[in-house]
Amino acid sequence: MSEFATAEVALIEDRLGSVRERIRAAGGGDHIRIVGVTKRHPVSTCVAALAAGLADLGENYVPELLEKHSGLSGSPDSPQGVVWHLIGGLQTNKVRKLVSLAGASALVIQTIDRTTVLQEVARRLPGASVLVQVDGSGLPDRSGCAWDEVEALVAGGVDAGLDVRGLMTVAAPVADAGQRAVEAHFRRLRAAADRLGLSDCSMGMSDDLESAVGAGSTMVRLGTALFGSRVG
Repeated sequence: MSEFATAEVALIEDRLGSVRERIRAAGGGDHIRIVGVTKRHPVSTCVAALAAGLADLGENYVPELLEKHSGLSGSPDSPQGVVWHLIGGLQTNKVRKLVSLAGASALVIQTIDRTTVLQEVARRLPGASVLVQVDGSGLPDRSGCAWDEVEALVAGGVDAGLDVRGLMTVAAPVADAGQRAVEAHFRRLRAAADRLGLSDCSMGMSDDLESAVGAGSTMVRLGTALFGSRVG
């Protein structure tokens, strides 16, 4: 590993330590899964993240996820055992492109938000691990199902043979919605997961980590807090 790569690993290790301190201060423990969001970062950052101790990497777009997976597979420095998380909106015509990755690596699709996508995932990726995404902003251009659709999507996923692990959300920015509203949304998601017998709650990013952990998050998705500003 080059001197530059070693320095990047050390930097991510330091930031990861700071994130874990934030999680503990918010009342969380080591059981909370940290997904490193590598969107628009190079493959070398993915390698460094894994070397720093992360096991979970998240991408927003299917093409970039596949590109990163291919790049890691060809890197002699790449650790084994990465779990990929798709955390951006998924279109039905992109599902087929995930088939090759699902056969070669662990994959969690966190953005099931409508029946058409659920059915296509079940058809092309039988038994896939998924989360149902709930809209946290109320904005028309954001992904996520409405609250009154959650139970049907979870039941439909189970009936289709998918491994429905939990719920996911992206909250509205605190600056727009206010701290109390964001915290209330996170608590509502945790309560819904508990009511449906689901173990995972993927909620919390770099700016609202503490609120999510305090409400019962089991999985946080962090980009800036771990890797700094994105490229491009």
